[in-house]
Amino acid sequence: MPLTGPSGPTALGPALRDAVELATLTTGAADVTFLVKDDASTPAGARAAAQAALAEGAELIVGPVFAASVKAAGAVARASNRPLIGFSSDATAAAPGVYLLSLLIESYVERVVAHAAGQGKKSLAALAADTEFGVVASAALRTSAAAHGLRVMLEERYSAATLTETMRKVVALGEQIDTLFLGEQPEGLAAATQAMGAAGLRPGAVQLLGVSQWNDPRALRAPQLEGAWFAAPEPAGFVGLSQRYRAKFGKEPPRLASLAYDAASLAAALARAQGAARFAPQTLTAPTGFTGVDGAFRFKADGLNERGLAVMRIESGQARVIAAAPRSFPAATN
Repeated sequence: MPLTGPSGPTALGPALRDAVELATLTTGAADVTFLVKDDASTPAGARAAAQAALAEGAELIVGPVFAASVKAAGAVARASNRPLIGFSSDATAAAPGVYLLSLLIESYVERVVAHAAGQGKKSLAALAADTEFGVVASAALRTSAAAHGLRVMLEERYSAATLTETMRKVVALGEQIDTLFLGEQPEGLAAATQAMGAAGLRPGAVQLLGVSQWNDPRALRAPQLEGAWFAAPEPAGFVGLSQRYRAKFGKEPPRLASLAYDAASLAAALARAQGAARFAPQTLTAPTGFTGVDGAFRFKADGLNERGLAVMRIESGQARVIAAAPRSFPAATN
């Protein structure tokens, strides 16, 4: 856990530790010992923390959060033939035996694109910020569009200087597209929506597709994004966790608390039910998957995951579920 960072104690690390404690209380996992180690929010710290945990007999490592730290700790875990469940959303941190529990860009882009295709959408423009996030979102969009037969008529990554001109290219496509994917995080949406208006892109002219992070007031309250679709976990699970967390600790949990809670709950459940094979690859990658705060999930052999995600629609400042999250998975895709 990132209990400390370059400037001293962090807020995130202790909150994740609290979520693990809450999970042990909720699941009654008195027979499972969790060794909490500080990774100092650095790869070197994560490496040292993993080594210390394994030296004390840890059978499974939960965390870290940051991609470079997951890679560092994961290398230690793999060398000792011990699995790791990390919280990074960077798919490059995954590897056999190094599983990511986080919500991956690839997963929520796939879900919303599949929904769009199922609703009869045929062609789209794909715009994304010229950032690391935008690069991954663009690649995920290309893959999903090809898989579901949607034509990509325009694909561009934009900077602040090119944003309005990029939006004008979308407007120029006219009826050649029925959908616009916008790979932008909430902090960049004010500029993006302003550019949409300046370019003459009217709300509702095309179906907007967004990203999971749009379940945020900065997106939900933006008039230009009214009616947009995005994929995310159904909210009820995290609402319930937040209530239990507040009752126990007197504060709001960070969104990542669900990952720590689910990882601890999973570890406890497998320890009780699976005997000596509790953390074996075939157990962790069971095709039926598991159910957590954020819904159904399963790990793949390459360390990535699949999640059952809902599709949400922005309506009057709220995110309304328009397609429920799947409660189970089709045949395994390992």
